[in-house]
Amino acid sequence: MDMKQMMRQAQKMQAELAKAQEEIKTMTAEATAGGGMVKVVAQGDMTVQSITIDPAAIDPEDADMLQDMVCAAVNEALRAVSAQGSARIGQATGGMNIPGLM
Repeated sequence: MDMKQMMRQAQKMQAELAKAQEEIKTMTAEATAGGGMVKVVAQGDMTVQSITIDPAAIDPEDADMLQDMVCAAVNEALRAVSAQGSARIGQATGGMNIPGLM
């Protein structure tokens, strides 16, 4: 393979990575906890878009349980959107593991 061809391939991969990174920002993942009593939607930029809490989950006598459900749902949503982003980066790099991308 000559250097020009390698440079073209590197530029193509760079463009694909930039496109993938923009797509990742708009990805969303939803997770629930407590049998669906808490629902969280996270975005690919690792922000929480929304949290929905079923009023039945609100027990003033047991705030700890609600806090645990919220944490569990947030963590799962962030893990899911991170996995989606990693998969998209994998597509863009042809499966090459490039440190620091995700």
